[in-house]
Amino acid sequence: MFPLRDSVPTRRFPFVNYALIAINIAIFIKELQFSNAGLLEKFIAQYGLVPVRFFNDPVIGLPTLFSSMFLHGGWGHVLGNMWFLHVFGDNVEDNLGHVRYSFYYLLMGFGAAAAQLAANPQSALPMVGASGAIAGVLGGYFILHPRARVLTLIPIFIFIRLIEIPAFFFLGIWFLMQTVNGVGSLSTQVMRGDVGGVAWWAHAGGFAAGFMGIWIFLFFF
Repeated sequence: MFPLRDSVPTRRFPFVNYALIAINIAIFIKELQFSNAGLLEKFIAQYGLVPVRFFNDPVIGLPTLFSSMFLHGGWGHVLGNMWFLHVFGDNVEDNLGHVRYSFYYLLMGFGAAAAQLAANPQSALPMVGASGAIAGVLGGYFILHPRARVLTLIPIFIFIRLIEIPAFFFLGIWFLMQTVNGVGSLSTQVMRGDVGGVAWWAHAGGFAAGFMGIWIFLFFF
C-alpha cells in the first residue's frame, strides 16, 4: 500500500514540514558526493547510530541519535520517507503549530531510536533514516485524524488500483506490518546474529511514541 494523498485540508502553510523534507534531501545529495569520492561508508559509520558504540561510548554515540535521523541509504529510502512525511506531516504540524511540531518530530525520532537500541543493543551496523521520526508523525496522525480518507495505490498482481481507505485502517495495517516484521527480525537475530536491513522496531517504536506523545503535546505544551 502506498499513500498518494489524504482528505484533510490544512489551515496554515506547513513550512517546518517542508523544511524537514528539504534538509533530508540536501543531506542525501551530500551523501552522493561522499559516495562519488569513496567516503560514504566512513561517513555513515561516523554519523549513523551504531547500537554497540552507543552503549560502549555514550559521549560519541549520543550525537548520532540526532545525526542518524537525517541520513538515508538510497534514493528509494529517502524519497519514500519524504513522501510519507509530505502526505501526513502537514496535518500534524497544522494541529500542533510550527514550534511544537519541530520538537515533536525530533523527540519521536529519539523514541524510535530507543526502541531499536533496546531490540538490538549489540548491533555493530549503523542505523540511518528519518523513518522512525516519520513513524511518530504517523502515530500522531492516527489519533488526530482517524476518520480521514487516504487515497492509496494498491498493486494486485499486474494491476494497480486506487482506493480511498480510512486513515485508522491504513495506519493500523502499517503499524501491524512493522511489528510483525520486527518480531521476525528478532528471530533472525537469534539464529544468525547481527543482521542489517530495515529497522522495524524503530518504525513500530516511533509509531507507539507518536501515538502516546501526541496527547502530551496537545494538552501539556
